[in-house]
Amino acid sequence: MINILTEKIKKLEAPIVVGLDPTMKFVPEQIKKQAFAEYGETMQGAAEAIWQYNKGIVDAVCDLIPAVKPQIAMYEQFGVEGMTAFQKTVAYCKEKGLVVIGDIKRGDIGSTSDAYAVGHLGQAQVGDTMCRGFDLDFATVNPYLGSDGVKPFIEVCKKEKKGLFILVKTSNPSSGEFQDRLVLPEGSADASAARPLYEIVGEKVAEWAAEHMGETYSYIGAVVGATYPEMAKILRKIMPKSYILVPGYGAQGGKGKDLKPFFNEDGLGAIVNSSRGIIAAYQQEAYAKYGAEGYADAARAAVLAMKEDIRTGIF
Repeated sequence: MINILTEKIKKLEAPIVVGLDPTMKFVPEQIKKQAFAEYGETMQGAAEAIWQYNKGIVDAVCDLIPAVKPQIAMYEQFGVEGMTAFQKTVAYCKEKGLVVIGDIKRGDIGSTSDAYAVGHLGQAQVGDTMCRGFDLDFATVNPYLGSDGVKPFIEVCKKEKKGLFILVKTSNPSSGEFQDRLVLPEGSADASAARPLYEIVGEKVAEWAAEHMGETYSYIGAVVGATYPEMAKILRKIMPKSYILVPGYGAQGGKGKDLKPFFNEDGLGAIVNSSRGIIAAYQQEAYAKYGAEGYADAARAAVLAMKEDIRTGIF
């Protein structure tokens, strides 16, 4: 799957992933009105509204981008009906030829981690039949429980030829509370030898990546926030064969000029996420002319602007 993602990025010249992270405040009134008329102000009504909203955005941008990244929590908040909307969104995006990165941030141990991996990326055995759950192409994984929380995902990915993006340095402001903590090598008392925890995690990702290569890049990637370009310079060297999923662009403050350290010299090696900056573009002053009725057209215009901003920043 990493080969497919890389080829799509090259073909479209767009290292962009659109985060499908719907909240009800983003969904235009005309869509909510129609969904509530059919299902009431219920979980089913909310799920129908976000599904129709997603569908409109995907239809508007699918020819411009290689991938989407639905954030599962935005669907889980609407219970079982929300998860049905998540599944329908994933299936529809794949029908449109998009690579789907499930932002699930799972991380557990043993049989629990294996079950997460099977449910999101693999196949579950039901009697004599193998059945797919959400059938994501990639998933985000939290490594901070250690290797036994990640290896079940890697094994499923090997079998299914799918991929992971492992959290290394996240974009949120408080990430440094743990990820930036200085760690001494085992047995050392030399304070000058201490290194940030995120570098040590990056080295582990590089180790896993080297063992599970695609044609040029590994299917084991990393998450590094756009808000930390100086750290990205170091991590890019530590993980040369890992694709970096870059959150934090746009609404969180990341700009195209900040992104060059995330990419390799071949202009590849990273894919940049924007969520509300695209899916709620019609609510921004720059795209207000489209109005709520034209929310999908506003999303398309925002993708084109992002593509140009990244091109200018990288090259």
